[in-house]
Amino acid sequence: MSLTILFMPESAYGPTNNCIGIGDILRKRGHRVVFAAEASWKGKLEALGFEEDLVHLAPPSDEEQDAGQFWKDFIRDTAPEYRKSTLEQLETVTKPIWDALIDGARYSEPQLKEIIGRVRPDVIVEDNVITFPALLTAGKPFVRIVSCNPLEVRGEGVAPVFSGLPAGDRSQWAAFEAEYDRTHREIWAAFNEWVVAQGAPPLPDLDFIHEGDLNLYVFPEIADYAGDRPLGPSWHRLDSSVRETEGTFEIPEPLASREGALVYFSLGSLGSADVSLMQRVIDVLATTPYRFIVSKGPLHEEIKLAENMWGAEFVPQTAVLPQVELVITHGGNNTVTEALHFGKPMILLPLFWDQYDNAQRMHELGYGVRLSTYAFTDEELTGALDRLLGDTALRERLAAAGAEIRGRDGLRRAADLIERAGA
Repeated sequence: MSLTILFMPESAYGPTNNCIGIGDILRKRGHRVVFAAEASWKGKLEALGFEEDLVHLAPPSDEEQDAGQFWKDFIRDTAPEYRKSTLEQLETVTKPIWDALIDGARYSEPQLKEIIGRVRPDVIVEDNVITFPALLTAGKPFVRIVSCNPLEVRGEGVAPVFSGLPAGDRSQWAAFEAEYDRTHREIWAAFNEWVVAQGAPPLPDLDFIHEGDLNLYVFPEIADYAGDRPLGPSWHRLDSSVRETEGTFEIPEPLASREGALVYFSLGSLGSADVSLMQRVIDVLATTPYRFIVSKGPLHEEIKLAENMWGAEFVPQTAVLPQVELVITHGGNNTVTEALHFGKPMILLPLFWDQYDNAQRMHELGYGVRLSTYAFTDEELTGALDRLLGDTALRERLAAAGAEIRGRDGLRRAADLIERAGA
């Protein structure tokens, strides 16, 4: 039976690429796949074979915007705050992000109702961190995807979300939770009141999104928190969700002819907008005997690479990762899970949101090294490179884990579950 499946991803590359990967499988199975993505994605999803029925999260701009431009601008404007601790960021970074997300949900509500009326979906899939009431009140099966950070689903046995605090030391958990309550209680209460007024159920306490009829989260079993925070029967883990739409990648010359281990460096589409940080890392990497592929991001023209590097504004990450030996990343869930999918160790330089949690998780499990993003020394970065590249046992262990993750085929598992929800 052919289904009409409506995807609404967050307007950032990670969630959108996750939905593209799953949606591509569903489309190839004969289903109609429609994206109610944010308007700056116009044309980019249609080019991949999907229908677009796009939504504005704010009054439309007169100027054409790049995909996800709103969040790129937001991250650029708040970049000085990333030097603060996760506790301090609750008021200066995390709360403003929620404020912007809430504004988008409120603004888009009538548009989403119109889109649902036009598309008439059999299943609605949201990959985001905030509730859009129209998706819940449409009377159709609602699928929630958590591709940002599994700690979004809270529990007494896991560290507070956004904290980056260690699992084995609970001494700071209560203080972080108290500060989260102080900084977020008022905006949560107002948003919850609005959500209920739209006909949706009340939100869980201090959460900004509901559970779905079906809930999928993207995080490999080898790093999961399932033992510390059991989930109900509606929750299903996808060990990975790596899109198959990027084709192949050939290492360019003269990089291909150089000697030295090959490393991939990316701070994501948002983190790479911090040019000074990008350049700081690049200048240190230039002193090493290794080779680097660099995802330069939206301000690529301002970033100067060294002779042992090649880079571009956009790099086909899923085609590059199988060819490298190590990944330097901001710790976004998309890159972390893709690195584990291909069995690669990581150096992690977190900036905000889920990145601290993922960086801490990789560090405490021994799959990577978390560094202080703005305070690391040259020796700490080069030392981490040498240590991880020289750890043959770790690399063999991760390679075996990656093969197992790939064998579990998260994309098709997600597609199967979504089909079942709409049957």
